Amino acid sequence: MGIIQLDEITPNDSFVLPDYTAPGLATLMPSVVDIVRGRKGAAEVFLGTRVDNVERVVVLALDGLGYFQLLPRLASLPILASGVLRRGYSVGPTTTATALTSLTTGATPAEHGVLGYRVRLGSHAILNTLRWSSSDREITPPIPMDFQPVPPFCGETPTVVTKYLFAKTGFTQVHLRGGRLRYWHAMSSIVAKVLGALEEGEPLVFAYYDGIDTVAHEFGLGEAYERELLMVDVLVGMLVEQLPARTALVITADHGQVEVPTPPIRIDTTIMELVKLLSGEGRFRWLHCQQGATERVAAMVLERYGDVARVLVREEVLGLGIFGGTPSKGVMARVGDVAIVPTAPVSFYDPDDVGALQLVCRHGGLTADEVIIPILTFIR
Repeated sequence: MGIIQLDEITPNDSFVLPDYTAPGLATLMPSVVDIVRGRKGAAEVFLGTRVDNVERVVVLALDGLGYFQLLPRLASLPILASGVLRRGYSVGPTTTATALTSLTTGATPAEHGVLGYRVRLGSHAILNTLRWSSSDREITPPIPMDFQPVPPFCGETPTVVTKYLFAKTGFTQVHLRGGRLRYWHAMSSIVAKVLGALEEGEPLVFAYYDGIDTVAHEFGLGEAYERELLMVDVLVGMLVEQLPARTALVITADHGQVEVPTPPIRIDTTIMELVKLLSGEGRFRWLHCQQGATERVAAMVLERYGDVARVLVREEVLGLGIFGGTPSKGVMARVGDVAIVPTAPVSFYDPDDVGALQLVCRHGGLTADEVIIPILTFIR
């Protein structure tokens, strides 16, 4: 399967391979850094607008805002509708830990090594990469810098405006180290923190807001989601109105969303008898197989679930370029032997990740709704 051209992708595409050379999370930060370093030609290609006079850039990451969720709602979002909008690619898998790390480092998942939300740690434990916690209390989570060695922000040390609750997490060290952190407690304070940094002369500011993703997980893509977008439109309007001259605001997201109306699918016990561990997440579930059982497990999963998911062994995941290259042997050991990637609005159950059972919207998979993200630019 080849890569579909970015502008040809539709919401009906159920399996989209990220193009890590095209506009998207792996190319955005290098383009932004080029702007503040005075090299603007490449940035214009990726942002889709001229940046001749831009000297400072604010990057605002809106967790969970997919391009195909935003586009039909723009008529009711006057501020967001006034920016220069183009499509971009998220990463594989379309999960926050992997995607945000690609956004801040400008690296593919193969390069930075954060290959999922829940990844294997040692022989039998699972590392939750967002909480930076191990499923086995006797196994200590790795040092963030060792786990993810790529320096964020292409060597720059920007002001980073993020939620106070994330201040001391290992994942913050994974994807935001080098940034000078300023924390927000409420949406309104994001504006004050960003503008304060610009007033102090900061050439690059990175800000993160998680509300859209949180609302989508809890309530789906209905009225509550649309109210949240209205609030975000106000937030963006306050920023745009007060940006200093020669400043660009670039808005993007880590991934989109899929509504999953049914409970997670419990994998058949006959299959699970051949599986040692589960990792990943509901829409990119990895099976860690008993020795010598990979081909048999893959065949059984394909027969049982092939109508709602792509079933890929590890070598196929690499061959398709889902990670954007070939990870080192040590990094590749973090994932399983067989991947189940839904092409329908379903997810797959992991008894050790029961908190996910209540989610209405999910992500992690490779449908267009999850993979295609907005890149929205405003210039003062």
